[in-house]
Amino acid sequence: MKLVLVRHGESEWNRKNLFTGWTDVELSDKGRLEAKTGGAALRDAGFDFDVCYTSYLKRAIHTLDIVLDEMDRSWLPVHKDWHLNERHYGSLQGLNKEETAERFGEEQVHIWRRSYGTLPPLLDEDDDRSPHNMIMYRGASTKKLPLGESLETTIDRVIPYFNKHIKPKVQEGTRVLIVAHGNSLRALVKYFEELSNDEIMDVNIPTGIPLVYEFDEDFHVNKKYYLADEATLKEEMDSVKNQGKSKDK
Repeated sequence: MKLVLVRHGESEWNRKNLFTGWTDVELSDKGRLEAKTGGAALRDAGFDFDVCYTSYLKRAIHTLDIVLDEMDRSWLPVHKDWHLNERHYGSLQGLNKEETAERFGEEQVHIWRRSYGTLPPLLDEDDDRSPHNMIMYRGASTKKLPLGESLETTIDRVIPYFNKHIKPKVQEGTRVLIVAHGNSLRALVKYFEELSNDEIMDVNIPTGIPLVYEFDEDFHVNKKYYLADEATLKEEMDSVKNQGKSKDK
């Protein structure tokens, strides 16, 4: 059994080094190229899919569109669900990561970005950035929509959705592609690899590079690999790792 994960290409707010979360921003030119390259890598490696899953956020949706276009598979069925959204960064959304690190310290920003259970400062319900006030979440219960999330609470929504809607399809042999976000994919990685709360803090997922998991009959990981050369993979992972650090250190 195989499952392919792709983190969306660089977004305009990734490029500007801003906390993005559930803010619905578009891909940058680099992000569109990353998506195209990821689609070509999947095509050239002989991958094909039966169904795709993504979030409600257009940087992931458009990445998937580009990947499928590159593979000549734009006709594939796509399921969109907010449970695959990025972690909600609360009132940090829209702030520059470097400036926030200079203000609060790199250690605090690292905790907000990468710790397991620490919540960011939460939004007020009447904030324009609150999903309670966004039309795209009109069908969801406001009790379930977050005003800020830790990785732990992100996992609490991603994994039940995966187990209910996606895992059974993979187990029956359906070829599945998931295009989502850094933290929603880290939730899956932690689950698949049975990582500890501390271990997941050091996991970096590069943008646009397909990550392939192969499972045995008990859904244990047999093999894991990226469709990229080692130099490219290291460069992209280092880029993710260094977000939020002050440049004068």
